Amino acid sequence: MPDQIPILDLAPLREGRPGALESLGAQLHRAFTEVGFYFVKNTGVPQSLMDEAFAQTARFHAQALDAKMAMPFNSNNQGYLPYRGNTTRMNAVDGIKKPNANEAVFFKREMAADHPDVLAGKRFRGLNQWPADLPGFREVALAYAGAMESLGRSLVPIYAVALGLPANWFDEKFRNPMFTLRMTHYPQQAPTAPDDEWGIAPHADTSFMTILAQNKVPGLSIRLPDGRWVDAPALDGHFLVNGGMMLRRWTNHLFLATPHRVTNRSGQERYAIPFFMDCDYDAVMSPIPTCVSADNPARYEPFTYLDFMGDYAAANYGASPATGSAGGVALQGV
Repeated sequence: MPDQIPILDLAPLREGRPGALESLGAQLHRAFTEVGFYFVKNTGVPQSLMDEAFAQTARFHAQALDAKMAMPFNSNNQGYLPYRGNTTRMNAVDGIKKPNANEAVFFKREMAADHPDVLAGKRFRGLNQWPADLPGFREVALAYAGAMESLGRSLVPIYAVALGLPANWFDEKFRNPMFTLRMTHYPQQAPTAPDDEWGIAPHADTSFMTILAQNKVPGLSIRLPDGRWVDAPALDGHFLVNGGMMLRRWTNHLFLATPHRVTNRSGQERYAIPFFMDCDYDAVMSPIPTCVSADNPARYEPFTYLDFMGDYAAANYGASPATGSAGGVALQGV
């Protein structure tokens, strides 16, 4: 499997070696046209921070249910979603009906109460909810989200080069990117559980970019373009990165949004801390010029983050396109 998922080494780029960006761009182009996932190593993110983020995730979910339910999941995709509180579907007709066997808590960019977007009630721009009795939890979650945002922003120029664009082409779209940190607990699933019971059901992410810290407890599998489901390996010191439906739409279907799923029959508790990064809230995304041709004309009208999330919710969860309301279901998974 490591031979099938490209591994991008950021060391040459961080060291300023000539040709590093071009080489990484070629590797990323291959990753997203053949697999939809890639590993990245030598990111500069301390292992200690990743370990602490996993530890705090376990600490949060070890609380009594009442303490977690005091942070109810809301229409901004923030707060706590209880065990089996959501059903993930790849599309409206895929037949998946069983709720996901996980619980998760979601955080977005930390906003001040007097921020204009908060005061205006803009969806997905609300205040984070924090646990009342977990000293240090908030600080670790924000530090990890900050490190993931920095890593994601450092990867964006590679995407530009992979698409035959100047390295700074995306800069104005990622000045204040939207993001979600999901801290997930997958309890043990019985070996006798039905085959169609998942920790999280097959789905494609919504995001431009999903960054997943490697997990020592197995469970994640991905569906290759030929239809085979394969278990994703866990490589120490690496992050696994994939693109979602926003990236696919923006690239006019040049890049893949590869389905994946989680099943935890490991006999252990499993935790995951995926980070979903998107462009700025008000950025307008038109099909990227290098992805449009006579053979592949533009498939979409220009759209914003809010347009996209509303359309996705409507297609997958029967939500209103006007409001994007999905009735309290998580729009971002892993």
